[in-house]
Amino acid sequence: MRKYNEQNINRSTKAVWAGEKEYRVHGASQVPVVHSVAYTYDDLDDWYEVAIGNKKGHIYGRNTNPTVESFEQKIKELEGAEAATSFSTGMAAISNSLATFLKPGDRVVSIKDTYGGTNKIFSEFLPQMNIDVVLCETGNHEQIEKEVRKGCKILYLETPTNPTVKITDIKRMVKSAREAGALVFVDNTFATPINQNPLEFDVDLVIHSATKFLGGHADALGGAACGRKELVEKIYHYREINGATMDPMAAYLMIRGMKTLHLRLKQSCDSALKIAKYLQSHEQVDQVFYPGLEDHPGHDIAKKQMRQFGGMLSFSMKGGLDAVREFLPKLKYANRAANLGAVETTVGPARTTSHVENTPEERAELGIPESLVRYSVGIEDTQDLINDLEQAMAHIPEKMVAKR
Repeated sequence: MRKYNEQNINRSTKAVWAGEKEYRVHGASQVPVVHSVAYTYDDLDDWYEVAIGNKKGHIYGRNTNPTVESFEQKIKELEGAEAATSFSTGMAAISNSLATFLKPGDRVVSIKDTYGGTNKIFSEFLPQMNIDVVLCETGNHEQIEKEVRKGCKILYLETPTNPTVKITDIKRMVKSAREAGALVFVDNTFATPINQNPLEFDVDLVIHSATKFLGGHADALGGAACGRKELVEKIYHYREINGATMDPMAAYLMIRGMKTLHLRLKQSCDSALKIAKYLQSHEQVDQVFYPGLEDHPGHDIAKKQMRQFGGMLSFSMKGGLDAVREFLPKLKYANRAANLGAVETTVGPARTTSHVENTPEERAELGIPESLVRYSVGIEDTQDLINDLEQAMAHIPEKMVAKR
């Protein structure tokens, strides 16, 4: 029998209990939603000590909030971080984290296959601030290493990527960044802390769109950044002044959702692998993107750094965009929506979801075909989802596939 130790508690247990007991009141078994904007103090000196951070407490909702702090503690423990801070959205987490450490003249190295909003930051907004951005081919580790050796302030990675679920070798990239004196940021949204912990590979900062798998119910927006205390404190300071604060109700919903994260991911990941194999053999499907498939270019790396292969997959259709138009409306057990990571299966083309901000030409440059369908596997019965895909595929006219 394994000797009891707080450090040995499994992630499934942490997802339920971490960061909660301290914030419960009046014997409640759940963390309350604290909506108060401000916090009152009778003693002026106590107030001042809390305000300057010398004493634990809260003064104003834009800075901290008890419910939000409970969420931060939970994600901190799940990622094994020294500290964590939260944001109003996942994009706020990304943009605030980058803005905290970058100044005009700095250089960022990243990959082409990042979420569309992230790509826009790299291709549009950072260059306007005179920050040099180099986007490398995802999976071309030699090219990334070469660019990092030229010097950079931040190496920014997303693995698995959105929407083509490509994989980057985290350990290898961290080694290259350390030699160049660069910080390494990893977007861990697709993997979740249940399946992957980049901090174990000496990454500096892990970023999440908590809106997705962490919340899991498609009813709350939020983001998080976890890592070394000194880095997180700087990001928190930037966020508290710039104001991208997580709402207390959103934090409560995230806490609720994270309690079932481990169970949800187990079902989603098991189904995703079976669905990917099914799609791989389907005559209507041109290509399937899922790291759990043995012929996926990043399969061996994913096996080393992930516990499961994730609940996200994508696939391109032989009939092109016309086939997608025929297929999607026929699905009965999938929300056609620009979201992912929910208990319900969610589906949509990249052109209306992850990369809607990009032009068709930009998507082509990023290697995203217009016929690509992003499929976020929910917690439904696996065979029901496969049957649903099968009946929807049957509505695609044969001539549409034959002409390709």
